Order: sequence, then C-alpha cells, then structure tokens
Amino acid sequence: MADMRTPLSRVRGHGSAKSGTDHFWLQRLTAIANVPLVIFALASVVALVGADYATVKAYLSMPVVSILFLLLILSGVYHMRIGMKEIIEDYVNGEGMKLLSIIGNNFFAAVVGLACIYAVLKLGFGG
Repeated sequence: MADMRTPLSRVRGHGSAKSGTDHFWLQRLTAIANVPLVIFALASVVALVGADYATVKAYLSMPVVSILFLLLILSGVYHMRIGMKEIIEDYVNGEGMKLLSIIGNNFFAAVVGLACIYAVLKLGFGG
C-alpha cells in the first residue's frame, strides 16, 4: 500500500490532525503529576479522620498544604478536560453536537476548577 502523505507531511511527522501527539503527552504528564498529589490528598484525609473542625481548618490553611491542593485541582481539572475532549471527539457524532459538547466540557471544567480553587483559597486565607 502506497503512502498517501506528501513529502512535507512525512518530514514533519504529523498525522491527519496536523497537531502531532500534544494531547497524548499532556494527558500522560498530568496523569503522572496526579499520582503523588492524589496520594498526598488521600494521606491527608486519612490523617484527619476523627479530627475536629478547627484541626482540619488549621491543617488546610497551611501554605504547603494549600499549594499542593491547588496543584492537584489544576492538574486534575486539566486532565479531566483533555480526557473528556478525547472521548467527545471519538464518540459524539455530528459536528454541531460535537462542538456544543466540547464547549460544555470547557465550561464545566472551568466552573469546577474555579469553585475548588475558591474553596482552597478561602480556607488557606482563613475565611
């Protein structure tokens, strides 16, 4: 079977989407970043089981803890957005519905991310 790509396309190494493997690598990078961050979050929850509200609030207001939770939120929401976009592109039929789904996915990720960031910052600054 003959290669139907142009010589320029073969040199650049891009597929039909013309974007290479950017999303693939970003998905893997955020997955790798999420592993230690989720372990930290789970360890925090386990360590705080049975603690009173003041203790939990004091722990969550520590700068290092707040920063790690913010990193988890950013990485997790970005990972979710990329993954859902791939699913939508692969399984949603019809260009109009696909476009609306991708727009909805972006807005949903933004709302979830901003709500979580607001909660962490409010706890972090003692609100």
